[in-house]
Amino acid sequence: MDNKIITVTSPLLPDLGEFHEMLRLIWRSKWITNNGSFHQELEKALAEYLKVPYISLFTNGTLPLITALQALRITGEVITTPYSFVATTHALWWNGIKPVFVDIEPSTGNIDPNKIEAAITPKTTAIMPVHVYGKPCDTKAIQEIADKYGLKVIYDAAHAFGVEVNGESILNAGDLSTLSFHATKVYNTIEGGAMIIHDATMKKRIDYLRNFGFADETTVVAPGINSKMDEIRAAYGLLNLKLIDAAIEVRHQVAIKYRHALRNIEGISFWDDMPGVKHNYSYFPIFVDADKYGMTRDELYFKMRDNGIYCRRYFYPLISNFSPYHGLPSATKENLPVATRMAESVICLPIHHAITNEDLREILLCIYKKC
Repeated sequence: MDNKIITVTSPLLPDLGEFHEMLRLIWRSKWITNNGSFHQELEKALAEYLKVPYISLFTNGTLPLITALQALRITGEVITTPYSFVATTHALWWNGIKPVFVDIEPSTGNIDPNKIEAAITPKTTAIMPVHVYGKPCDTKAIQEIADKYGLKVIYDAAHAFGVEVNGESILNAGDLSTLSFHATKVYNTIEGGAMIIHDATMKKRIDYLRNFGFADETTVVAPGINSKMDEIRAAYGLLNLKLIDAAIEVRHQVAIKYRHALRNIEGISFWDDMPGVKHNYSYFPIFVDADKYGMTRDELYFKMRDNGIYCRRYFYPLISNFSPYHGLPSATKENLPVATRMAESVICLPIHHAITNEDLREILLCIYKKC
């Protein structure tokens, strides 16, 4: 392996001294949660950074999905993807909505717009696509279908922080989009999430719903939930926002190095960047063809784990294979051939802004030598 393709990058960490001072300010203010000053500041800063009109912060990435469905009064059936983290479909279940799975595109892992219309029934009220690995969905095609049939579109954009197409944030697509700020994400508030909103009226409604439905001290306008972000995580998020561009660039360099090193290994494939897209390099999936590579995906995965390389099989199993959903008519393997193949061949390699020269060396040598 050519040593020149790997560089050492210093970890990017929030300034602990600044964080301690923020904690002191929170303590002195005695305003620890419920729309405090850091919470308000982070909402404004994120809206500006992400190029979106309005944003509402949440305590994790699942609750904005649940709340988006509530806010748009979605019922009946929602067309979605089986190739995602299970929280996507759990949000439907918690709202009493039936998920209808359609297959995905082999070139992106995203929901295939060409399969959506055939899944629409009189009970369909919305489409919930996912920008898988931060690769943008075909939002134009999806919106055309939604407009044709009078459907709402809610994007699970958990992976898509900062992703743009031709200079426009993909978070502005659809009726609502949601983000995750979990510790494993490109940008995190330790735990957290957000909803992207297009107008002030809906912003007000979302803010009511995330705070039990309270409009004021004595008025509850809807059966909301407690899902607002606290001041400590908002403060941490403000510090992390200062580092995000540098962190994404480090990930970008890691992705370049992975591609350079793996491009000519028979049986290992991956995706290149999409033209016109500002990526965030949230994940680096590879796909293992056992016949060509000489080892199955799972054999490589467990050998890597045995060697201390903690990659993930995102997304395996498919959501449609989990017990709450596998009995649905749309969950059959025959209905989801592309998603099934992808789930059975994918490994997401470690990628983060604290990865080191030695980390990359061990990962790549393990793949070269089959550990």
